[in-house]
Amino acid sequence: MSSTTYAGSASNGETSKEGDPVDTKEEIDAYIRHHLQDSHDFVFYTDGKTNTHYGFPLPVILWDGGLQVFMSSKFHHGETVAEVNGNYYKLYHSKIYKLDGPNDELVIDEAGHPTNPRPLDFSITKSVLGMLLAGLLMVLAFSALARGYKKGPIPTGFARVLEPLVIYVRDEIARPNIGEKKYRKYMGFLLTVFFFIWILNLLGMTPLGFNVTGNIAVTVALAVFTFFIVQFSGNKEYWKHIFWMPGVPVPMKIILMPIEILGMLTKPFSLLIRLFANMTAGHFVVMSLIALMILLKAQFGAVGSTGISLVLTLFITLIELLVAFLQAFIFTMLSALFIGMAVAEHDHH
Repeated sequence: MSSTTYAGSASNGETSKEGDPVDTKEEIDAYIRHHLQDSHDFVFYTDGKTNTHYGFPLPVILWDGGLQVFMSSKFHHGETVAEVNGNYYKLYHSKIYKLDGPNDELVIDEAGHPTNPRPLDFSITKSVLGMLLAGLLMVLAFSALARGYKKGPIPTGFARVLEPLVIYVRDEIARPNIGEKKYRKYMGFLLTVFFFIWILNLLGMTPLGFNVTGNIAVTVALAVFTFFIVQFSGNKEYWKHIFWMPGVPVPMKIILMPIEILGMLTKPFSLLIRLFANMTAGHFVVMSLIALMILLKAQFGAVGSTGISLVLTLFITLIELLVAFLQAFIFTMLSALFIGMAVAEHDHH
């Protein structure tokens, strides 16, 4: 673990005096937005009095005329320019931009966006670290379940906790939506998606501050997997109902065809937006309720505002525990439903 000191939130391009508290509505909004963003550093705790951040840097992997690998500590949380193999990079709003020299500044346009070129970024960010952690937990959990079944028909230990969830996905999601004959082929994907999203949602509720499922890139990737599995699994009946619906007059077929094609894209879009919006809103609400102890301090005093904030935050957090499971269930359920629609056999008689 390391500690670094810098003024304000330089990684977001904002500045404030060292040690100043975050106590205005604008500063709180900026702090919440910063929390919801991905990060090239992993910070456990920040001392508000000294602006000292306790955590560790993460690997930065760039492709810029070749592979450039270094630790994010070179940025000093966005305060300094990182020099790597004669190239110069600046961290701004959690994105990396290239500079021509060590003393250059970012060129900002009228909209407030840098115009400097951006190298291809394959860094191990905080979100990537969260996904790796979730993957490791899944490997350990399912390995324990497999070892439990090797010992006998009834698993033992932690595997006994995991087994009912696996059976739930099989009997309540896969079988009813895909069908008895074909559900086994897709169980691996459905189990992976369900536990991956659920574990990430739970990690997002810990003090570690993960917000992986609140990252639009992650939800897009999950929805793309579902989209391609559905399209490659579709039988001739599925494609016939999209491009040339049986039993429909020819003029209506021509009208309905683009609508059906659009429907192919709106299904995964609804998956990614639902997961992203719900998890982002949940984090935003929890952090806003925590901020009430600052905003209401003048009206209710330190004890009163803290009590109100604590009660409301605890209530919303309990709801978020349900939402963490519910969003994993909904994503998996809809994925199974879309797959079932693609592989279903239709009787036109």
